[in-house]
Amino acid sequence: MRCKTLTVIAAMVVMLTAGCSTLERLVYRPDINQGNYLAPADVAKIHTGMTKQQVAFTLGMPMMQDPFGSDTWFYVFRQQPGNGALKQQTLTLTFRQDGVLTNVKNQPTLN
Repeated sequence: MRCKTLTVIAAMVVMLTAGCSTLERLVYRPDINQGNYLAPADVAKIHTGMTKQQVAFTLGMPMMQDPFGSDTWFYVFRQQPGNGALKQQTLTLTFRQDGVLTNVKNQPTLN
């Protein structure tokens, strides 16, 4: 009788603690990376006056372009660590009509 009682109590304790955050860290969750990885050294090479071809050679093609024209490029990198906070970095490049870079806006990593 005592063995059954201990088994039931042990099963109840396991079920009640299954949702605790300490046990959540034991479960493997893969890191999820999406978008264009932006190395700081590559971003530092970008400056106004460059052509679209030069930017594409340095950073690769953008993840998104302006849907109403091709004068704005968006490089977005999102990283979701398995048990951590979401981080996002966005680099926005604006070009003139003739394809010359006029504005560089680098939003730092957001947590």
